[in-house]
Amino acid sequence: MSATTTPPGSLAAPSAPPSLTEPERRAIGWRLRFGILSLIWGFSFLLIKVGTEGYAPFHVTLGRLVFGTAVVAAVLVTKRERLPRGARTWGHLAVSALFLNALPFSLFSYAELTIPSTLAGICNATSPLWGMALSLVALSEDRPTRRRVAGLGIGFLGVLTVLGAWQGFSGLDFGGTAMALLASVCYPIGWIYVRRTLAGSGHSNLSLTGAQLLVATVELAVVTPLFTSLPTHFPVVPFLAIVALGAVGTGIAFLIQYGLVAEVGPTTAQMVTYFVPVIATAAGVAVLGESLSWSTPVGAVIVLAGAALTQSRPRDRARNPAHS
Repeated sequence: MSATTTPPGSLAAPSAPPSLTEPERRAIGWRLRFGILSLIWGFSFLLIKVGTEGYAPFHVTLGRLVFGTAVVAAVLVTKRERLPRGARTWGHLAVSALFLNALPFSLFSYAELTIPSTLAGICNATSPLWGMALSLVALSEDRPTRRRVAGLGIGFLGVLTVLGAWQGFSGLDFGGTAMALLASVCYPIGWIYVRRTLAGSGHSNLSLTGAQLLVATVELAVVTPLFTSLPTHFPVVPFLAIVALGAVGTGIAFLIQYGLVAEVGPTTAQMVTYFVPVIATAAGVAVLGESLSWSTPVGAVIVLAGAALTQSRPRDRARNPAHS
């Protein structure tokens, strides 16, 4: 009997399923990382809320930056990449670190002292709206189109819906909400600044991100003692939330986004912004038991629709991956 003959009465071995092609494997790979990044950033607002239950907001932000910087620094060492050089570059990094990390992270931490994590996550989704409005002023090459202007109007209508404008904003904490919205404004300011000063600098995005996080950590280390004292006790659960927020929600998340931008481009990678508030809302309601009125999810959908319209553009433009 030849080696290729099937014995009588035996079952033929099932044929092996066709293997995936390399493009198919890559497509599955980046979509999986996209989903993981959405989950990580969506749960970040929950982690901020838990962290502030045991520590001052500046402690939460400083811890977040310390653990996030440690993760990115480890990758830099592993890949033997150097930090940028030159006083001018580090000066620009100090400004970008302020607007992309130190300031918005701190504002979200303070905001969640008085507003639910669900609202903070939705406020974060307004960032593309502010970015479109600011870019029309600061970037001459960004010309307004009817679709993008319509998206801006629709998006801010969604913000008013979330905030319950027809009810006179009753029950709304203005201070916390204003800080969350201001944090969302910080991101496009930082992106525009980076685009004008660091684009084409010759340094890799990974190197710039690591340096930016390092500078933001130093900035918070200087500011924190001026506004709050050292904690007198160290509750475990809030501390673990800060560790996760830093190592996973900042360090690993930035590395994932860095890879996505390199693989599929900035426009596709930044679509994660539209999934974050959905996950943040679900996590806040399911895990923290936060209340949810009908206007919050409805307004969030309107915000995301408007944000999507404002991002419609003929071609990709690079964005700094350092986003919460």
